[in-house]
Amino acid sequence: MAEVSAVESATGRHHAWPTELRLAADRSRLTVSFDDGHIFALDAEYLRVESPSAEVQGHSPSERKFIGGKRDVQVIGIDRVGHYAVRLSFDDLHSSGIYSWDYLYELGRDHAVIWNRYLEGLAAAGGSRDRQRR
Repeated sequence: MAEVSAVESATGRHHAWPTELRLAADRSRLTVSFDDGHIFALDAEYLRVESPSAEVQGHSPSERKFIGGKRDVQVIGIDRVGHYAVRLSFDDLHSSGIYSWDYLYELGRDHAVIWNRYLEGLAAAGGSRDRQRR
């Protein structure tokens, strides 16, 4: 059995500390740098559809929603929440997700798996990444 590194807890959560959050000029990407040397560029769409809010995650895994129409969403605000997280606001007026440092790290580290799960779930629900035209 592999040993858990000093920066991971018994739950498998990584405890790197962010050293910089940088929002791209076009507000489409948030780059997060961590003190362990990892740097993750996270698209606004990815952050929005993986929001830790109850609107997206539900209150249990069976309640998980695959939100579509967010391909062009932008981050319009970043507010610090204590010493452990940030609240991101998006131009679709979603702002209820609190992104802990651990969650941002997980989103970066496990991007391929999480993004593919989202795309599969969205397709199964008959959704699209593009906004519905009215």
